[in-house]
Amino acid sequence: MTLYAFIQLVIFLVTLFILGYFLSVYMVRVMQSPVSNTELRIFNALGMIGHDQSGKQVIGMNWKQYTIAIVLFNLIGLIALFGLQLAQGNLPFNPENMSAVNWDLALNTAISFMTNTNWQAYGGESTMSYLTQMMGLSLQNFLSAATGIAVAFALIRGLVFKKSPHLGNAWIDLWRCNIYILLPISIIIALMLMSQGVIQTLSAYVDVQTLQGGTQRIALGPVASQEAIKMLGTNGGGFFNTNSAHPFENPTPVSNFIEMLSIFLIPTALCFSLGKLSGNIKQGVTILATMTLLFIGMYYVVVSNELAGNPWLASQAQGLTDVATSGNMEGKEVRFGIVASSLFATITTAASCGAVNAMHDSFTPLGGLVTMLQMQLGEVVFGGVGAGLYGMLLFAVLAVFISGLMIGRTPEYLGKKIEPFEMKMVVLGLLIAPITVLMGTAVSVITGVGQEGLFNPGAHGFSEVLYAFSSAANNNGSAFAGLGANSVFYNLMLGISMLIGRFGVIIPVLALAGSLAQKPRLSVNSGTLPTTTPLFVGLLAGTVLLIGALTFVPALALGPIIEQLWMLGN
Repeated sequence: MTLYAFIQLVIFLVTLFILGYFLSVYMVRVMQSPVSNTELRIFNALGMIGHDQSGKQVIGMNWKQYTIAIVLFNLIGLIALFGLQLAQGNLPFNPENMSAVNWDLALNTAISFMTNTNWQAYGGESTMSYLTQMMGLSLQNFLSAATGIAVAFALIRGLVFKKSPHLGNAWIDLWRCNIYILLPISIIIALMLMSQGVIQTLSAYVDVQTLQGGTQRIALGPVASQEAIKMLGTNGGGFFNTNSAHPFENPTPVSNFIEMLSIFLIPTALCFSLGKLSGNIKQGVTILATMTLLFIGMYYVVVSNELAGNPWLASQAQGLTDVATSGNMEGKEVRFGIVASSLFATITTAASCGAVNAMHDSFTPLGGLVTMLQMQLGEVVFGGVGAGLYGMLLFAVLAVFISGLMIGRTPEYLGKKIEPFEMKMVVLGLLIAPITVLMGTAVSVITGVGQEGLFNPGAHGFSEVLYAFSSAANNNGSAFAGLGANSVFYNLMLGISMLIGRFGVIIPVLALAGSLAQKPRLSVNSGTLPTTTPLFVGLLAGTVLLIGALTFVPALALGPIIEQLWMLGN
């Protein structure tokens, strides 16, 4: 790692932690404030406030009611977005006369944006109308992000509430996440991006004359508004096919820095929110420290390998032997360079964002391995909005369980006893995505219809399939671009993977939260495992890496690891 790479990392993290802390103060105030009379009237009129047997209003929901509300909310969004794509050819705000999207691609895209994955098997500027981009994709970016935040707060309440049957009201949580958190911050980010040159227009595409005397059609659109929530909500779906590598989405190093901060902002604030609500800020700082430790290690591997480049290529061409000029620039934008591209790639795959300012398929084998591994760890290295925190808390519960086994004591976390039901939910939440990734990859590489999408042979082709299912099942959305994923087979397989990866984790998390909320919160005693120490940070980070290594190293050995050996062996 060069001095420049180190300085950029330090500036990024310091800025992130300051902004994240102050945002957490606001988020806790919004999410935990008493229900206002206006909210009560609105949601009571909509039938979203329950009543007990005596007819008295019951604002809170148990975990089953909360889960049903979350699933129903997202199902409605999926159906609406699916229908919008099928009908876009007959709807307004379509200056380029985009036709209806094929049913399988429309279904895949609807699932993708509903699950906060934003996997895109299409080029946005050549497939989606302005109305679909604004009313469908951008809107779903808000709704899916709100879902993650709501579930995270439900789990936090489960950990800190004492003998409570309720986790809050899902409808009110979703309303507050969207109206009071995501919308105002997105407006600020959109204005900042527009100041850097990100476009925002409803004008039709324009034809320009090139320097060679030909004609080129320039795609336009309402980009800044979608770009803001795409990053803030860790969604990642770009308005243009090349995503944040496109100069209309990400024109300058300043816009690049803003976008990187936006990705990690809410995941960081949620860690501080955990500390505030638990009554011990150190609890949140410990989770954040674990995420940061893993992130720094991942970034070091990526940037070091990208700066080193391909040693065989460097030895073949005169002038490419100096480390400052021999790095791997393939697939990267000159205006960002290797360091900023490496940092962006590490951030976007540490979070379940999936936005890219460089092509991950062109990274060195170990650089690409890290982007893949961060998804395979469960997107808990900061992770997506909400999803990163509740995923890491599953690992925290597992870590205290393992420690409890070693000392012969019932494990506790934040004063809540961890018993068989809780561990079943933890294991289910942690294993569902890896199983989906490995099974989906296996089916794709051994069937003819799956092999038809491979544009690269051998280990790299395997890596592209493994990356696709790692991205889909862990709701990231980025891709190794050499896979032809717009087919009925991959649209359906990846769509199913996204659904399983999203709700196969959310449902166990809410069940865990409901069980914990009903338990008393025990006082700390001499036998309680401290969960705010550097030792616990190491234990938690080790648990995350151990699960990932045991699950995915054999598969990674068939892809990026053997590619790295081939590269070093010329």
